[in-house]
Amino acid sequence: MSQYYYHSIRFDQEKCKGRMKCLRTCPTQAIRVRGRKAVMIEERCIDCGECLNVCPSGAIVPLTDPFGELTRFRHTVAVPSPALYAQFGREILPHKILAGLKKLGFDDAFDLAYTCGEVSFAIQEFLREYQGPKPVISNACPTVVRLIQVKYPDLIDLLIPVNTPREIAAKNIKEKKSKQYGLAEKEIGTFYITPCPVKMISIKQPAEKGKSYLDGALSISDVYGPLLSAMEGVEKESYRKALESICILGIGWAMVGGVCRTLRLRNSLAVSGLTEIIKVFDDIERGRLRDIDFLEAYSCPQGCVGGSLTVENVYSSYNKILKLIETLEFEKIKACPDIREVRRLYAQKYFFLDRKIEPRPLSPLDDDLGRAIKKRKQKEEIYEALPKIDCGACGSPDCLTFAEDVVMEKAQLFECVFMLPERFRELFEELIGLFNKALFINQGSRPGEKDYKKDKKD
Repeated sequence: MSQYYYHSIRFDQEKCKGRMKCLRTCPTQAIRVRGRKAVMIEERCIDCGECLNVCPSGAIVPLTDPFGELTRFRHTVAVPSPALYAQFGREILPHKILAGLKKLGFDDAFDLAYTCGEVSFAIQEFLREYQGPKPVISNACPTVVRLIQVKYPDLIDLLIPVNTPREIAAKNIKEKKSKQYGLAEKEIGTFYITPCPVKMISIKQPAEKGKSYLDGALSISDVYGPLLSAMEGVEKESYRKALESICILGIGWAMVGGVCRTLRLRNSLAVSGLTEIIKVFDDIERGRLRDIDFLEAYSCPQGCVGGSLTVENVYSSYNKILKLIETLEFEKIKACPDIREVRRLYAQKYFFLDRKIEPRPLSPLDDDLGRAIKKRKQKEEIYEALPKIDCGACGSPDCLTFAEDVVMEKAQLFECVFMLPERFRELFEELIGLFNKALFINQGSRPGEKDYKKDKKD
């Protein structure tokens, strides 16, 4: 029985024009174009959102929760990504954004940057005692985790087993609010304000097959307009007081390299964008980069500030986070977690994942080993006959994938434009045969067949 995969995007078939940009940009060959319509191969999709970014027809739609989901809970808490802080002018500091979220209808809003700071210290502790193969790879980006599960299963053990800040925060919120208000944890709704659709996947279907402590996700782009209006009535507090509540370690999580930079990890590497991440993962598989201790990777350009559901220009957002960090350093703000408390909790395994992340293997060519070997050979033979230019005109992303699609009877060989002349010749011969057969039936003979065979031989 095939595994069901929840996805954070859907294809609107009415809007789709089959222009193939999505097919060409997908890093895991999860899209085909059949009958001029894009279709998803669910087991291959890692919800990176690359197709969403390039579709010229607006036919790929992100799926997040509507505001109406809040009514399912007796108490609701907004948990915004630090990337939200980079969507507004520099004069709007995090405290004002959190207050605005409460005016939107949430009962409370939680500054995730503080938990990010705690997890930063936990990562530092893990790297200090870790003696296994390197580099250790961050798991903050769900797309990166799923890319490893699907395309680089040999690297699965390099993923750091420390849980993500958003999950740790949501768990902590439910526990504390439950005691504070005498409510069951299921009556407390925690909603992540997300910069990208893939965070929805980590909530609905966590990579480690556990249960998320978050109850839903609202996109930054959906929240932005109402939040901007809500903040107009927020009372202005003093500049210094507003800064004192910001955790400098956590703010850096909004951008690529933020964790490495704030923890001053000397032997680390930070990379963003799936094209570059794939290059780095290929190098790791070849045995390179083993001298690197920690790899911080985000599928979105420049990190979460470049998510497809953000509003502000990615470079402007990146610069806003940098300036905020510089301001905190200049003002000597030290609103950071107590390292001793973090070490105490770390020793109790508080920061670790409940379950191990496993590979997500793709379906074999056939469940029967003998037939699978035969199909593999057929795939290789078909591939050798193809032009190997990966034009995508057949509706498959490359020639190797097209060969597999043919073997699996999901495509036909003549759909390759370079195979059309051969197909035309076959159709011509079939038509001649039908023509001669019709003459034979009508006249009792087959005139023309002899001449045709002679002409063909000549």
